[in-house]
Amino acid sequence: MSATPAPDIRQHQERLAAEGIDVVRVTYPDLIGTDRARDVLLDSLPTACAHGLTFCRAVYHTSPQGDVVPVPGGLDAGLPDIHVRPDLDTLVPLPWEPGVASCLGETVDPATGSPAPESPRDLLRTVLARCAEQGLTPIVGPELEYFLCDEDPASPSGWKRYSGAAGVVYTAGLRADPDNHLLRTLRHLRDLRIGATNGNHEFDGGQFEINLDHSEALSAADRSFRFKAAVKELARKEGRLATFMAKPFNDAGGSGFHLHLSCDDERGKNAFDDPAGAHGLSATARHALAGILAHAPALAALANPTVNSYKRFGPDTLAPWLIDWGLDNRSAMVRVPPERGSGARLELRLGDASANPYLLIAGTIAAALLGVRAGEEPPAPLEGYGYDTARSAVLPMNLSDALDALEADTALTEVLGKDFTTSYLGYKRNEVERFHRHVTDWEFTEYAYHL
Repeated sequence: MSATPAPDIRQHQERLAAEGIDVVRVTYPDLIGTDRARDVLLDSLPTACAHGLTFCRAVYHTSPQGDVVPVPGGLDAGLPDIHVRPDLDTLVPLPWEPGVASCLGETVDPATGSPAPESPRDLLRTVLARCAEQGLTPIVGPELEYFLCDEDPASPSGWKRYSGAAGVVYTAGLRADPDNHLLRTLRHLRDLRIGATNGNHEFDGGQFEINLDHSEALSAADRSFRFKAAVKELARKEGRLATFMAKPFNDAGGSGFHLHLSCDDERGKNAFDDPAGAHGLSATARHALAGILAHAPALAALANPTVNSYKRFGPDTLAPWLIDWGLDNRSAMVRVPPERGSGARLELRLGDASANPYLLIAGTIAAALLGVRAGEEPPAPLEGYGYDTARSAVLPMNLSDALDALEADTALTEVLGKDFTTSYLGYKRNEVERFHRHVTDWEFTEYAYHL
């Protein structure tokens, strides 16, 4: 990967200095999609671009609690380096942090000069290159939900939902949001220039959804990554917690990460639209849909990537746990919205908000691409309300089973790559093992007094 030319760096430095910015925060996603970063003083930006910022590669293998998971290429290799170079094309001032601009980083293995094997951003690039060979450019529109929490020393977790108001589904204003969290957040996201378009209070108390505009897939993943980081940071500034955890509360539903997917053809036209095709969908769209359905068990490992994710599933949760699709049917795993023409698309409702945007988008596109290559048709669409196991197959109902499905799906893992798959499976299986060894509050409450 070539360094940014020195004249271009100087132009960026001059522009940033004129805007009162003296620090550049270089961020990149780890394996689970959280942001890793380093602040670089503006005078040191040329050196960071020329030589890269050195991080330990095991950052990809580090758990949320700071444990280094024994994944190949980390501990066993003596904790080698990766280099992260600022991607100055992604520079944007942080509206809530004066004097600081942020950009994404490109990760490189200095031993090979190639992207780091676990780099989620580069995994997506690899999948998109496969799509380009097929003459397709995936277009993605992300929808993300999250819970906002206030501190509560009396709660076992230390947090409670920001608002307990019931029945304020799909609303805006003080009735559901007494401190105007949503308005402040939307305005900051607008100024961050990541394509935030609108938002509302969601189904449960303290839950919000903010939608991002559609774009080419890499841009959509970048913007989703920055969106999640920004929302969490803005909440921290207020002494609050914004969590994209799949299901943080027993008495509330979960948070989803829905993807709207279409593809442009080589002429820039929507390749999913065909007025003469079945359901107004082209053969490409139907084959892509069939691929997503066929690889759904493996895709769950990326779309629902935590032990907690599977507590979001179940009857009447409006979280898909069966492998099915429907025409404008929100109880199906894949919904085909009613728009056609330039708006023809598929909506994958499988993902939860904890998913790494790069991995969810890469996995979905890889499954769709395999479907296009196979040329198979999807089954008949779901009629009526779903969640009937007599009509549709069940997805993996825990993370361990989903990881087994991913490992067994050799067609999908071939597209994703051996090195990534090995690292991801090793990291996530360690997570399952740690969970099974942990004594939960539920176990103590259930057993301690009576046994």
